[in-house]
Amino acid sequence: MSQVCLYPKDVARLTGTGYDAGKRLLQRIRIHLRKPARAYVSVAEFCAYTSLPEAEVAAALNRS
Repeated sequence: MSQVCLYPKDVARLTGTGYDAGKRLLQRIRIHLRKPARAYVSVAEFCAYTSLPEAEVAAALNRS
């Protein structure tokens, strides 16, 4: 089964940044989407916010 939600570690790996930067990016996405602080961010929401192709992100997540 493919991964649906992202964690800071995943975001850090995808963007080439550190864990803390991954947390901050997820928080900015939650604020943008008006989600609660602890809500999950889906791969589709992440891709819409960052303009990254969903297929490439899903492939990168499934590789690791």
